[in-house]
Amino acid sequence: MPAVIVVGAQWGDEGKGKVVDLLAQRADYIVRAQGGNNAGHTIVVKGEEFRFHLVPSGVLYPHAHSFIMGGTVIDPKVLLEEIGGFESKGIALKGRLHLSPYAHVIFPYHRQLDALSEKRKGAHAIGTTGRGIGPCYADKASRIGIRICELVDPALLENRLRFILPLKNEELQAIYGQEPLSFDAIYNEYASYGQLLSPYVSQAEIMVAKGCKEGKNVLFEGAHGTLLDITFGTYPYVTSSSTISSGVSAGAGIGASQISHTIGVVKSYTTRVGAGPLPTALTEQEGNLFLSNAAAREIGTTTGRNRRIGWFDACLVRYAALLNGMDSLALTKLDVLDTLKEIKICTGYQLRGQKIDYPPPGIEDLEAVQPIYEVMAGWNCSTKDVASYQELPNEAKAYVERLCELVGVPLSILSLGPERERTLFIQEFFTK
Repeated sequence: MPAVIVVGAQWGDEGKGKVVDLLAQRADYIVRAQGGNNAGHTIVVKGEEFRFHLVPSGVLYPHAHSFIMGGTVIDPKVLLEEIGGFESKGIALKGRLHLSPYAHVIFPYHRQLDALSEKRKGAHAIGTTGRGIGPCYADKASRIGIRICELVDPALLENRLRFILPLKNEELQAIYGQEPLSFDAIYNEYASYGQLLSPYVSQAEIMVAKGCKEGKNVLFEGAHGTLLDITFGTYPYVTSSSTISSGVSAGAGIGASQISHTIGVVKSYTTRVGAGPLPTALTEQEGNLFLSNAAAREIGTTTGRNRRIGWFDACLVRYAALLNGMDSLALTKLDVLDTLKEIKICTGYQLRGQKIDYPPPGIEDLEAVQPIYEVMAGWNCSTKDVASYQELPNEAKAYVERLCELVGVPLSILSLGPERERTLFIQEFFTK
């Protein structure tokens, strides 16, 4: 399997970072293809926590090359701070981290417009991270964006910014009553970022495409989750990029024929951050039976917000499996359910008296569905130190197997905690 995509099968925060980190041990290239610093991964190595936002989580392995591709949007200040943070821990990235010249750049006006737009929406705000991701992607679609290839060229940067900044200042002043932004301040700041980032800029798309053709082990790291896809997610409560496997392929400039296997990462229950429907949300009484957000590690890496928690929703994951063409599931955080006597699984929905097996496209309908639950016995003992799938409690195996049956995708990886060693591999990848 020389080219593998890892995607999230829910609303993000499924544990993709850990899965990518584990597979990166044998990968030659690790590729981030979409999204921006509104995404986040947390990886625990020998008790030390590493947090990722833009840098692919495979950089912890010195043999591997990491790529940030043209489908992403880059806040250069954040990227430089992240690079500096890794280098302060002795993880050198020069020569191993490659930045696409096609990626678009987030500017101060993107962040400001993001926050002002959310505030203006009032009750209709969708709960963005306020990091300028959406406005940057909007400029890309409007063909007034500035890319990395222009950021690293002072003359091109000046030319683009002199055209675009007056448009943004007009918007800030006329619609929001804000003071105009200074050209000199932004240009000087961003020209310095371009100079610092220029050693990392390379022909990333060509390098990755050649790597796939040469049979290198290439790992594509999806950001966010399937249900946050700009087209097929729970619109408008979505992100601004395509989060499904075909979006990863497009953002990396890689043809679908080059992909060998798609892994869908899914939690043993459901969570989401921000606004939007969560059909299987726990009742207050059920929430009291769960671990706290801190104990369950359910606080956003990027936002710091508590995630909302619900029972496993097979309707959503079944839909995600079809959209992504998933070949296998990586099931995470089974250990969080260790203390529960009973566990619910949503097997379908009732909508206006009719049973449906997939989420409806309209947000109003998704908010109106009634989950159809199946109740399974819990195992009421710790699984975190289980060394093989066969050693799991029978009730835990029954739960895992029922989830795979409902989704229609076999299990390849089972995670029992944040540490690398608390992982069971049912299927091996990158064997060479």
